[in-house]
Amino acid sequence: MAHTRSKLEHSLSLLKATLDATTDAILVVDAAGRVMQYNTEFARMWQIDRELLNADTQSAPLRRILNGTDLQDDAETRWFEVRRDPERHAYDELLLSDGRIIERHQMTEYRDGIAVGQIWHFRDITERKASETPLAQLSFGMDQMRDAAYLIDNDARIIYANRHACLELGYSREQLRGMRVEDIDPAHTDTIWRTHWQALKASGSLTLETLHQTKDGRLFPLEVVANFFEYANTGYNLAIARNISERKRIEEVLQQAALIYQNSSEAMLLADAEGRIIAVNPAFTQITGHCREEIEGQSIDLINTEDHRKAMWQSVRKSGFWQGEVWDRTQSGDRYAKWLTVNAIKDSAGQIFRLVALFADITEKKQAENLIWQQANIDPLTQLPNRRMFHDRLEQEIKKAGRDKTRLALFFIDLDLFKEVNDTLGHDMGDKLLQTAAQRIRMCVRDSDTVARLGGDEFTVILREVGEPCNVERIAGAILEKMAERFELGADIAHISTSIGIAFYPDDARDIKSLLKHADQAMYVAKNRGRNQYCFFIPAMQEAARHRLGLSKDLRSALSTRQLTVYYQPIVELSSNRVCKAEALIRWHHPQRGLIGPAEFIPIAEETGLINTIGNWLFEQAAQQARKWRLSIHDDFQISINKSSVQFRNERENHQAWLEKLTQLQLSGQHIVVEITEGVLLESGNRFQDQLSSFRNAGIQISLDDFGTGYSSLSYLKKYDIDYLKIDQECVNNLSADPANLALCEAIILMAHKLGIRVIAEGIESEAQRQLLKNADCDFGQGFFFAKPLPADLFESRFSEQT
Repeated sequence: MAHTRSKLEHSLSLLKATLDATTDAILVVDAAGRVMQYNTEFARMWQIDRELLNADTQSAPLRRILNGTDLQDDAETRWFEVRRDPERHAYDELLLSDGRIIERHQMTEYRDGIAVGQIWHFRDITERKASETPLAQLSFGMDQMRDAAYLIDNDARIIYANRHACLELGYSREQLRGMRVEDIDPAHTDTIWRTHWQALKASGSLTLETLHQTKDGRLFPLEVVANFFEYANTGYNLAIARNISERKRIEEVLQQAALIYQNSSEAMLLADAEGRIIAVNPAFTQITGHCREEIEGQSIDLINTEDHRKAMWQSVRKSGFWQGEVWDRTQSGDRYAKWLTVNAIKDSAGQIFRLVALFADITEKKQAENLIWQQANIDPLTQLPNRRMFHDRLEQEIKKAGRDKTRLALFFIDLDLFKEVNDTLGHDMGDKLLQTAAQRIRMCVRDSDTVARLGGDEFTVILREVGEPCNVERIAGAILEKMAERFELGADIAHISTSIGIAFYPDDARDIKSLLKHADQAMYVAKNRGRNQYCFFIPAMQEAARHRLGLSKDLRSALSTRQLTVYYQPIVELSSNRVCKAEALIRWHHPQRGLIGPAEFIPIAEETGLINTIGNWLFEQAAQQARKWRLSIHDDFQISINKSSVQFRNERENHQAWLEKLTQLQLSGQHIVVEITEGVLLESGNRFQDQLSSFRNAGIQISLDDFGTGYSSLSYLKKYDIDYLKIDQECVNNLSADPANLALCEAIILMAHKLGIRVIAEGIESEAQRQLLKNADCDFGQGFFFAKPLPADLFESRFSEQT
């Protein structure tokens, strides 16, 4: 029984495939008038929803299935009529509402004289019918045109309009058929048409410009080519109409351009692709003193200085545009300033065809603007921004920091003992000291920061995008150190100190007035504490700064006193549940403060430069441990170590000592993995690439940490030949609860495997997470579910006996 049903299902499948293969529409109906079978072309021809058709085929009559189609009204009637017909075949042609002509065949199947079913066969014969007359053939050819085309009789009635005409006018073909010419061309009245018709019959062809009006009333210009021909003793006008709106627009633009060219007060120059001057306008002669006859044929370089010529040609050839301020000389030798713009005009092949240069004399305007701006914004003594410009800069930086959710720092600087120097040595020497002080402060900050003089001996510094408050301490310390150096004032030597108050946006204030006030208050606290120091506005920040300073001092002796140690967290191969890798994590056991995590002291090590010494020490520890665990845990045991961007920036670091250490321990590079973050990749300098290459040449593999939460650029994966991706623990934390996190992890894993990269998931804390990642083909897992970071002896005792 099952075998018979299987054969039946197979036969039905073959039948369905056969029906779908034909280009005609097929419908099979049973004795009750219900649909038994149909093909894809039937659903398409009658525009029936296939889901509705599939749902209704077992129960609904034809009328319901064909509801809304041209077959609706005669479906069941036709079925019963053919059932009574002694002939077993029926044929007719259907004219559909959309203009299609459908040929229909019906065949009724009888069994024992009783009709048991019917097969309907439909074929679209519209094109065949249309091609049976010469006019129809002409109409078909018109439909292939890219311009509008109309077939018009001698009474100015439109017999046929092609597809493009319908699109331009907004009418359907049925709406245009029977309309008169004046309906789409209001100026073409009956009188004009009769004159036009006689002229057309006489000449056989006419060309004219006119206007057509769209269905929504919009007028547009056309060029019409009218052609006369006769068919069956009747004359017709075959009119081909091309929309010339763009041509008319260009003509108008050219007319306007000619007027502007001749009457503009701005100098204009036209040159060929090689830069030879073709034409200049009157304003060019007026500004430069060069007449048209002496300038034509010369190089366009004549209007630009040698300082800008190379940049101009490079930019024009690359982007087709250059713009800049140029100081030039007239024919008589007078120097003048101009704002020069050079544009390249390209031909259809994308090659430069012409060069257009425009400029105006901006000398007086520039001089006046520069003087006004200098007087309004610059301190005349130090050439630093004055109080007005400082307030404007601070306002802009606060707005930007608010938009970008960043932090800025404001320094309020006062020179200690300046009054004594000014009173003793005189105002001239005092001014010289202020000038030198301004230069020294400027040397201690970035080009993007702002140093300003508010007046007297008061200076301010705006430090943008400082990140954590601790990042400004280095700059404050550098200013104190620089200002403590002696000042040579003529024959005299002066020594002063500096008091600095520091306030942060948005931590300490959210407006200019409050921020300045708080920085000023902090400066006075610094003075009251003995001068020659900096002070944060918030006492908690000051305490944090002291804490960091203490840690920085203690960290310098941490290595020599063996306070640093290495913990190892296992990395598990998810397919076998074996531990064959580990990440080396540094810890600091402070004698007074206890265990200090790397998040607290690593930034200090980076700022002080100790990170390089600590990093080399960590590598040696990891390498020795890898050699040991090759014997006790796994032959190819691998340890990964983290390397920061500061280590890569060290110009003296070439890692040769690392490679020599591996050789000494009889280890290959495969036993060490260097972990970097996406932030390191963003620096992508030559030094960074050279160091990565040295690792690659030694066989040391590279792992990209925290993937999935940063930039996650695929170009970095291809460019730097990454071996491992570590999915960030934020993507793993809610893995079982959030399907989106699982989808993200699956996408990362699939992408990495396509690129030949293996994947490590961090932060696994449950069996459910481990199983989900394993099912997603993740290669390795790491997290508290397997083990927390362990000292080396505990790590070995726990994993050396794994099976």
